[in-house]
Amino acid sequence: MRRTTSVLLSLSALLAASALTVPTAVAAPEADRPAAVPAGWEAVDATALARITGEKDARRAPLAAGDATAAAEPELLAVQSVSNNRFVATEKNYAEPNTGVQRARSTEFGGSWESYAFEWDETTETYALRSLANNRYVAVEKNYTGSAQNVLRARSTSAGGWERFVLYYNETLDRWALQSTLNGLFVTTENSYTGSLQYALRARSAEVSGSWEQFVLYDIGA
Repeated sequence: MRRTTSVLLSLSALLAASALTVPTAVAAPEADRPAAVPAGWEAVDATALARITGEKDARRAPLAAGDATAAAEPELLAVQSVSNNRFVATEKNYAEPNTGVQRARSTEFGGSWESYAFEWDETTETYALRSLANNRYVAVEKNYTGSAQNVLRARSTSAGGWERFVLYYNETLDRWALQSTLNGLFVTTENSYTGSLQYALRARSAEVSGSWEQFVLYDIGA
């Protein structure tokens, strides 16, 4: 089993570095902190991720037995929900309108369905998440209604306002949170849902109030 490290890497940082980098939180100025972000959570940018290395303990991502395709490139990340300890996957076989919906449903990291590239944009100071399952960017479906409103789907061929997120890190908890720039809300794992949208990810929380809005990131590079 490969040794993997809890880390966040941007594609731009990876292109400039030949070795894995290990992230730490970037202290955002207090004036820049949204009111919904509690103390201890700081925005993370690509500059700090490339600069600070080797400060976090190694963490192993459980690979599927016999899997030989995972961890092909160091820029790939797996996302695990703290609320149910499951890895986020892209449901690329779902029928419309839920094709590519994001769900924290995998008990182990199995390959491309649980793999994401976090791409940093310097202009907006945000990240776009590209699913390796279908090579589409994750969007917030603001125009959906009912229980599916603001659900996350990997369905976009380019990254615009619907596909932009601010990433926060809590060093004490060693946990991460994602905030959609489209509606200003944090991504949540819907543990109480049933059926095909059970454990779906939705940008619907006004604050990071607990484990439902918290995630662990794993570097699945070699």
